[in-house]
Order: sequence, then structure tokens, then C-alpha cells
Amino acid sequence: MTRYNVTIVGATGAVGQELIRILALREFPIKKITLLASKRSAGKKVESALGELTIEAFSIDKFENQDFVFFATNGDHAKEFAPHAAAKGAVVIDNSSAFRLDEDVPLVVPEVNPKAAFQHQGIIANPNCSTIQMVVALNPIHQYSRIKRIVVSTYQAVSGAGQEAITELMTQLKAVINNEPAQVEQFTKQIALNVIPHIDVFQENGYTKEEMKMVKESWKIFDDPDIKISANCVRVPVIRAHSEAINIETDSYVGEAKARALLEAAQDITVIDERENGGYPTPLEVSEKMDTYVGRIREDISCENGLALWCVADQLWKGAALNAVQIAELLVRGEQ
Repeated sequence: MTRYNVTIVGATGAVGQELIRILALREFPIKKITLLASKRSAGKKVESALGELTIEAFSIDKFENQDFVFFATNGDHAKEFAPHAAAKGAVVIDNSSAFRLDEDVPLVVPEVNPKAAFQHQGIIANPNCSTIQMVVALNPIHQYSRIKRIVVSTYQAVSGAGQEAITELMTQLKAVINNEPAQVEQFTKQIALNVIPHIDVFQENGYTKEEMKMVKESWKIFDDPDIKISANCVRVPVIRAHSEAINIETDSYVGEAKARALLEAAQDITVIDERENGGYPTPLEVSEKMDTYVGRIREDISCENGLALWCVADQLWKGAALNAVQIAELLVRGEQ
């Protein structure tokens, strides 16, 4: 078996750490793995399923003789340095938003548009976490009857905003229990025992950047900018895994039975859809699972050819690290 030199940029962050786990869990054929982070993390030892690894200080010289470079940093950093890795012959898989809407960079979800991965020119973009799980859930239906309209409301875990956000939620919960004031730093309002209908910055049209990411990225992944899409993204006091309530309208009638059958037959989707107490997926049991989970499948009684469903996935896995590794796996299988 051919083995590959792999580098993770931003290896000490949440997504970087999950990339290490996923590479190990899926037994990716690694020859050598290099972990890069800031100078202050250099020399730090990391215990992992791949053994004890040492963090190295980031430098573009580290991109020499690399096959795959995963970027798990912010967009500005990726925009500046990912081209250097690609220029040295590596395939870059970037988890930031830096290249997602670049016409020359494929935006890939392996279950949806795998062929796009082979059109890369050195860089492949990993979509937004909420976009990934939505298009995975909708693609089986979209392939059967084109979806012409999507209305989605997301319920996004605090870990999507980083480790500091998790810490703030837990600290606020302790404060509430002790009847003390809750300190707010990471979010616009207290997140403990609350929900916040605001993720990322507001745009001129009243939507947030997160909501418009879902719109524009879905257009690109489905290669169909005529789909009407409206998103409402909400932060909820959940540690891990995002949930989405999705309503769609298709060109022709599908019906709930056919939709359920399509989803049950689809790759990497688990259907939990019983019309009884607990007969649906929730973030708690979906955390650290690789599949995208779907339930509450029913006809949308508000429109013709409408369907409604509930979708849950681990945003650090399928919404980030797992999807990135699956892209690399596509390319590896393509070479064999």
C-alpha cells in the first residue's frame, strides 16, 4: 500500500486535534505525520492513537515533500500560506472559509460531489460545518427530484466557536447554579440556559455571514445557483454536534415513504425516525459519530411537494475533520 506524508497546520486547535483522531480511526495510510503550530507550542508532546507526536513550529519549509497538508487555522493564515504548500506539490485541504467560494478551488463533500475533488489545482476547500451535514442529508432526495427551495434553521453547539466558548458555557452554568452573575465574553449574550439567534457578523441583507455561507456554499456544492435558500443560524447551549430543522420543496412529488427509503439507502446516513418518544437523533448521542443522522421525516403540509426533516451531525467530525480526511481518501483511492 502506498503511504503518504501528511502535515496538519494548526494541530493544537480543536479541529487539528480531531484530524489526528480521525486519521487514526480511519487508518489513513500515513508514512510520516508532521504537526505544526505556533512557536509557543513547539516541542509540546501529544499523546494520540498515532503514538506520541511532537509539535513543531510552523514554517513553510515544512511543506517540502508533503503529499497532503491539512489547514486547521483561520482564513487569513490559510489564504497566505496554503498556496505555498500547494506550490511545493502537496494537496492542501483547507478547513477555513478562505477558498470556499473561489471559482478555481473545488468545495467538496465526498457523498455529494466527489468528482469535484479531482479538479483541484493544489487546494481543496472543506465547506462550513452546517452546510456539510445539510447537503449530505438532502442529496439523496435532490438526486431523485431536484430541490428548488430550502428553508433551514440551525441549532449550533458552542464548540463550533472554539474551546473558549465551551469554557464560557460551563462557567456560566456554574454561576447560574450558585445564583451568581454570569460573565459574557465569547458570545453577545449569556448562552447558558439561553439561545442566541446570531452567528458571525451581520450582512447588509439582514442575514449573518454564517447564514449566507450556507446559501452560497450549497449552491456551489449542488452546482445549482437557482435553488432558493433561506437560513437562520442559532447558537444553543449544547457542547457538541449541530442540529438542523430543514424544510424543502422539490420539483416533483417525493413523499415521506420514498424520502425515508432514499435516506436509508444513502452512504454515511443513519435514519432514526420513529414516531414515538425518543424516536429521533439528538446531539448528545450523535457526538463522536461519523454518520449524518436524520429523523422526523414528514411531508411539509404548507406547500406542494414539500418535505420536512431533522438532521444532526458532529460538527467537529463530519462538519470538519472527518470530511477533510474523506476528501484525502477520495484522492488516495483515485490513485490506486
